[in-house]
Amino acid sequence: MKQRAHLAGLAVLIILGAAPAFGTAPASVSGLVRDSAGVPQIGAEVQLLRSDLSVVTSVYTDGTGRFAFSSIVPGSYALKAMGPYFLPSLREGIRVRGAVVVNLTLNTLYEVIQWLPAQPRAGDWQKDDWAWTLRSAANRPLLRWLEDGPLIVVTEGAGTKPKLKARLMATGQAGTFGESGERFSTTVEDTPADSRELLARVDFAPGTDGNMESMLGFRQDLGIAGSVQSVAAISISPEVEAGGDRGTDEAAVRSFETMELGPSVDAEVGSTAMIGRLEGDSPSTATAMLPYADVEWHRGSSTVRYRLATMTHDRVTGQDESESATWLPAMALRDGRLEIEHGIHQEIGWKRETDVSEVGVLVYSDRIDDPVLEALGHFAEAGSTGGDALFDPESGVLRAAGPQFSCSGMQTSVERRIAGSNRVRVSYASGAALVMPALPQAPSFAEVLASVHPRRAQTYAIALSGTLDGTRTRWSASYRWQPEGTVTEIAPFAEDSASPFLNVRLSQPIHVTRDGSGGLEALLEVRNLLAEGYRPYVLSDGSLLLFADDQRSLRAGLAFTF
Repeated sequence: MKQRAHLAGLAVLIILGAAPAFGTAPASVSGLVRDSAGVPQIGAEVQLLRSDLSVVTSVYTDGTGRFAFSSIVPGSYALKAMGPYFLPSLREGIRVRGAVVVNLTLNTLYEVIQWLPAQPRAGDWQKDDWAWTLRSAANRPLLRWLEDGPLIVVTEGAGTKPKLKARLMATGQAGTFGESGERFSTTVEDTPADSRELLARVDFAPGTDGNMESMLGFRQDLGIAGSVQSVAAISISPEVEAGGDRGTDEAAVRSFETMELGPSVDAEVGSTAMIGRLEGDSPSTATAMLPYADVEWHRGSSTVRYRLATMTHDRVTGQDESESATWLPAMALRDGRLEIEHGIHQEIGWKRETDVSEVGVLVYSDRIDDPVLEALGHFAEAGSTGGDALFDPESGVLRAAGPQFSCSGMQTSVERRIAGSNRVRVSYASGAALVMPALPQAPSFAEVLASVHPRRAQTYAIALSGTLDGTRTRWSASYRWQPEGTVTEIAPFAEDSASPFLNVRLSQPIHVTRDGSGGLEALLEVRNLLAEGYRPYVLSDGSLLLFADDQRSLRAGLAFTF
């Protein structure tokens, strides 16, 4: 009797346990399997997986690339497609209620590691959208290893296929050392489908023996291992003079590698080999090997970073990284010898980013060797500097080397997206800069340089940028204040600092191609618009020198991209 009762109870439990399944309508999953070109894949295996990725069942695609699973118990599933010569494709988190359609795309290994243009880093929001950014992380499909073996494409990368892109620019500019007058530049960027990228640029002044610059950049993406990159840049300035010598040549080769050290740590290491030469009767040559390293640890929206740098003004916001000057350290003269501005910088920082804001703080320690002092000169007679400065007669700007100094300090910044695509950034930095005191009588150039000394100082900056609705005008404006008398930048190794005082940049599309990839645009850039921060000296021979951290300069022109 008891045995019958137990059997009856067991039957009731089985019926009750099965009741939900019998009481729920069966569901289905169907879809199409294609390659990256959209071609349906015949005979590809498609597996239906549980949430723990164990296999429920599998089918093969038909002659049109379609598959179907019927009579499925509603719930959460994953789909995995596999085909010859392709990496498996996995789609997780599929909630099945009734009939569900899921299409899958199969990619080859080369397509997965292909480099695609990525969004610029948050610190680079002032940059021209077209600028080629070597530091950008690759926007490629996310890969992971499953316990059952192969490498899986978990999500498919968005964006269009990279193309050959070229840009021609004609500008007139004034006030910049070695780069005043009419300028023509041509840039070609090629991103083929085999995970390599090439960028070449030539910049010259027509009809003169003025400055010419060129650069060549190469990047090879290594997929999940990172990438290796090289940039070579040269600058030839035959008009720059120093005493009886005339003409400078400058070349730099930078090689660096990005690495992904696990899911949370990224690293970039490299070095720049640099050589500069002053031509003439008493030539001078300067060389330097400038290494750097950058390690970031990510956790959620927060990032902890350690950075070691040796070249000042390394990738400063607002610089177009397709320009040669971005990769060339500044040079100056000391006692007739050519010197390269460099140093050693170490920082530890923290940053938190969201979709609408960014906040960061860091502490640093610097040693600055041969800092460049820049002045606008009006000379009463030749040789007023006594061979202690490089002078560009075209722009009237000279460069001399200041004394070495060390300092420590901190930086903090807050950035936020405001209306539309506009952004505002407020920053503060403390550290040290070189100052030039007022001298009681008309000094010599050597006495002016001897008076230069470091002093602790602070700087504040606000920067805004965005696009005007309706006109598509891209604009940016910044104002950076620092104490009177300072003639070098506070925190010169900062990556995202604004240039001193008031700066404005406008880019106005005049004609845009139908697909938006090219067109004609007008450019305007004014630095130190109000001509602030100048430290004047009238020398003993009547010459006038106006020292400043940043000279007022103007550049305007047209750019055609196709």
